[in-house]
Parts: sequence; structure tokens; C-alpha cells
Amino acid sequence: MNCIIIEDEIPAQKVLKSFIGKMPSITLVDTFNAAIEANSFLNNNTVDVVFLDINLPDMSGLDFIKTVKNPPAIIMTTAYPEYAVNSFELDTIVDYLVKPFSFDRFLKAVNKAKDRIEIPENNQENSNEETIFLNVDKTLHKLVLSSIMYIESDRNYITVVTETQKLSYIDSLKNWIEKLSDTQFIQVHKSYIINSKFVDKISGNTLFVKAHKIPIGRTYKQELLKLLGV
Repeated sequence: MNCIIIEDEIPAQKVLKSFIGKMPSITLVDTFNAAIEANSFLNNNTVDVVFLDINLPDMSGLDFIKTVKNPPAIIMTTAYPEYAVNSFELDTIVDYLVKPFSFDRFLKAVNKAKDRIEIPENNQENSNEETIFLNVDKTLHKLVLSSIMYIESDRNYITVVTETQKLSYIDSLKNWIEKLSDTQFIQVHKSYIINSKFVDKISGNTLFVKAHKIPIGRTYKQELLKLLGV
């Protein structure tokens, strides 16, 4: 990661430079005493992280953030903790360091910034994933279809199971067969559709999706084995 410092107090600049110098994962590109200078730099350059003082001579750090198009991750630095509530209303701010702060506290802030930077990259990788919203108990739940391990039908109810969620609502397995165009999904029983990428093993007429045992209907077994390349 690369970063800049926007700080008008020389002692505070020295502390930040010292801490940044201890971390091979982050590189200091430049240091600015005022927001206007930094704004000109950011109009022509990109950085991952900005260490930004709130009290600057030309404008406040909070006002400065609002002038930056596509701002990077911001770590605020100030001697006034009362600004923290207002600063966290801005989504680009990942942490708030109250002077004087320790290296451990600085490291925690940098790790938060690193997490913020990596999340959009991961989201971009998954941006082409097909998603669906399920209305369960008057709440819309967003699911990536490929994350579904299996779908179970019980009378008029459907239960959709992922590694982190289990959602039940009124629906039919027939509707889900129409929704799931991806060839990795297959019906294996009158009451089950499974995602073949989560199948760990098959024993007789039972397949194992992670820790879940799913029965295999006699009329569905041949197509399942064909899909799995058996």
C-alpha cells in the first residue's frame, strides 16, 4: 500500500513517518502541510491510504474529504476525540487516531485500511456472480447463487442452505428448478436440489454435502453420477 500524510504539525508528521517506516507493507509517497496542496496531488495521483489531520490551516480535514473524488481509505489523526462521531459518518474513514497514539494503535488502524482496500478487490472478483434476493420474514436476503449448497422442500416450504445461512420460506422446488440455470445444480430427490461443487462423497443412496446427508432418489441417481463424471 502507498500513502500520504496531510498534517501541519511537524512533531505529528515525524511520528507518522517513524511508524510508517517500521512497516514494509506501506510506503510513504509524500507529506503535505495543507489540504489544498494535497488536493492538487490527488487530482493527478492515486494512493491507497491518507493520514489526515482534522485541524488544518486552510480547511478542516472533514471538509477536505468531501472535495476529493473517489477518496482513498482515510485514517483521521487529531488531538480532539469529540470529532470522532462526526468523522465516522463518512464511509471513507476507516479509523480515528487520537494524539498521542501508540505504534500498536497505529498498526491496528493500518490493518483496518488494508481490510477496506482488499474487500472491493474481492467484490470485483465476484461481480459477475449471479445473485438473488429472498424475502424471508419481511426481510430481503441477498444470496450469491453459487454459494447455495442445497435446497430442501418440505410441503409448502423451501429451505435454502449455504455455509453461513439457512433461510426458510413459502415456495416450491419447481420454481427453484426454473431459477437455477447453472449446470452445477441438480435435483437428486423429489425434495432436494444440490450444488454439485459441495458434494464431498456418495455412499449408497446418500450423498454428503459438507456435513449434511442428502438422500438420492432412484430415478435421479444416474443423472447425478453423470454430472459428477462417475
